[in-house]
Amino acid sequence: MEGMRIPGAGRTSDKAAPSSAAIGEGRAAGAARGGAGAMDGGRASARSKAKAALMAGAAVTALAVVLSGCGAEDGGSGSESSRSGGDKSSAKAERVQDPTKIPGVGGTYQSKIPAKSDQVVAVEGRGKDSADATVRLYSRQGKKWSQERSWSAHNGKKGWTHSHHQGDKRSPVGVFTLSDAGGVLSDPGAKLPYAHTAAFTPPTYWPKKTRHDFDHVIAIDYNRVKGTSPLDPTRPQGQAKGGSIWLHMDHGSGTSGCVSLSKSGMTTLLRTLDPAKHPVVVMGDKASLTG
Repeated sequence: MEGMRIPGAGRTSDKAAPSSAAIGEGRAAGAARGGAGAMDGGRASARSKAKAALMAGAAVTALAVVLSGCGAEDGGSGSESSRSGGDKSSAKAERVQDPTKIPGVGGTYQSKIPAKSDQVVAVEGRGKDSADATVRLYSRQGKKWSQERSWSAHNGKKGWTHSHHQGDKRSPVGVFTLSDAGGVLSDPGAKLPYAHTAAFTPPTYWPKKTRHDFDHVIAIDYNRVKGTSPLDPTRPQGQAKGGSIWLHMDHGSGTSGCVSLSKSGMTTLLRTLDPAKHPVVVMGDKASLTG
């Protein structure tokens, strides 16, 4: 939802069309003099209304900027992956070779998983320019990783990028910590700090199908300050690098940079991810992750 703009925001009036050459100047001047008093009063009222509308628009724009990591794309509702069994079979085959590694994650990103992290949310995108993905939850006992759950998911509408910037409609590739959560709905039993507030409600001008996108969210620690609400607007790397990249509820199609999955998936993650186990998300398209 990065870069969302309110149509007409900041605009106080439309320009009047120029007069036709066929209209006599004398008649136009007379009409102007006759309505001068009424026009003066009308202008004052219009200016007052325009100022109020501009102030209201600015408030809505401020909220939209914070909620600008994901957004109003077309689609219905997401669901838990029906391919879960197949995914587990494939993952098990890979773990036979090396159970100390996350399946599908090559040396580059495997090495970026902190040694103290015992929970990993792996997001594997179908392709560099695809919005389709699969989310898998892994836990580690000793040195061995095991897959707990799997869900179908969506990422940025235009795919993935190694250099995310605001408005590119792509999700950032990398390994990021998961430290804070929140949402419109009350805390479902999250182990992560949970900020329950209606401020997560999407702007009313977004499509109706996105109304529940932020019922539950988990902040991905990309260009944000850990230990703050997912709504915190601080961007340590600057506004141009974007922000508000979250795990949140799915509406059936690509986002503007976040990763979305089913409500049951979000509830499971919130109840499972434990700060004491230092959870991280490893995310990217399949080719990037295996590299």
